[in-house]
Amino acid sequence: MPLLPTDTSPVTAFAAASSQEAEAHFSRLLSLETDCWDVHAAYESKIPGFVLLDVRSPEAYAAGHVPGAINLPHGRINERNLAAYEKGTLFVVYCNGPHCNGADRAALNLARLARPVKKMIGGVEGWKDEGFSLTSEGTRDGTQ
Repeated sequence: MPLLPTDTSPVTAFAAASSQEAEAHFSRLLSLETDCWDVHAAYESKIPGFVLLDVRSPEAYAAGHVPGAINLPHGRINERNLAAYEKGTLFVVYCNGPHCNGADRAALNLARLARPVKKMIGGVEGWKDEGFSLTSEGTRDGTQ
């Protein structure tokens, strides 16, 4: 079915936010999320400044995870399983990817425990899309 001509495009149908609104929005977004490229670069620098949590099942973690990640499924995030980490430790969480809300659940659990947290957008699928490899070595379980 052909599109009927209009005076605006889907992009311009709504006016862009002011520069101040855009700055506030994107600053907030970057305070909540990071991406696979930045996580990889942080690990390459050898001073990441965060703990990377793979919040998927132990089976999914064992099949392949981001190198350096610790497995702590989102349903097992509690104070006891975080006791080894100082209160101000930043956690970066990831799950399978955009079709999975495990990272959101993990981030919510961490926030409720007053722990700093960011989500690695893209998850395992984003990691692979960037051309980074997964590992099945060094499987560590962060649960007790």
